[in-house]
Amino acid sequence: MKELFDKVSHQSSKMVTQTYSTSFSLGIYCLDKKFHQPIYGIYGFVRLADEIVDSFQGYPKAELLQDFKKQTYAAIEQGISLNPILNSFQKVVNNCHIDHELIETFLQSMEADLLQTSHNSESIKNYILGSAEVVGLMCLRVFTEGNSEKYLELKDAAMRLGAAFQKINFLRDLQADYKDLGRSYFPGINPAKFTREDKERIEIEIEEDFDEALKGIKKLPKGSVFGVYTAYVYYRALFSKIRALPSEQILSERIRIPNNLKIRLLLRSYVKFRMNVL
Repeated sequence: MKELFDKVSHQSSKMVTQTYSTSFSLGIYCLDKKFHQPIYGIYGFVRLADEIVDSFQGYPKAELLQDFKKQTYAAIEQGISLNPILNSFQKVVNNCHIDHELIETFLQSMEADLLQTSHNSESIKNYILGSAEVVGLMCLRVFTEGNSEKYLELKDAAMRLGAAFQKINFLRDLQADYKDLGRSYFPGINPAKFTREDKERIEIEIEEDFDEALKGIKKLPKGSVFGVYTAYVYYRALFSKIRALPSEQILSERIRIPNNLKIRLLLRSYVKFRMNVL
């Protein structure tokens, strides 16, 4: 029975999410249960591709990514894959009618990580679109459940939230990206000489993205508001911590939010959600 394999596939995507991201796992937990499986499916797919380009040192990354891409489209076309993560993802794509262009744009950004070590203003815009904004749009397709009018209304806000998350990731991972992978994502900025002015300029962009994203979060369908808001709150807390630190410290360590604080933020978010004061 394929239903049993689909269950195993879903559990695999869930395990990947819980292993790699406490924040997103808690955010997904706060969604309506009907959204759990598809969002785990999306995250598992995204995480696997990201691991290929970031973590598989000493292995043929380009070949692995091309094979992953080929398997992805085959899974979507055939409605099945022996790779449990891709089997879970194809089910989301086919059931929620996720545009294949979003998938292609995402994979192009993953390929860029193998080819580019620095960016200009145009290339980073395309990279953030593919690595983060389209992921937000995939999730929005799930949340809007076929309501194209609602999807179009919230599209920009979903992209801005993805962009904010990605830019915070860039700041959080500045040390690892530059020192371990030799990458620099901020145009015109030398990570080795990361200044307070550089940091403040990026923070202004993130603040603007967050402001627009929150407007959209408040308009999401009921079953998705609390989960997305929780993820927003976690990243807001991480952003506040980064913002309070000097620029040289960002380059010397990876900034984290401890799990006990995440639990407090979760409880605080729930109270705000229940009181409708997001």
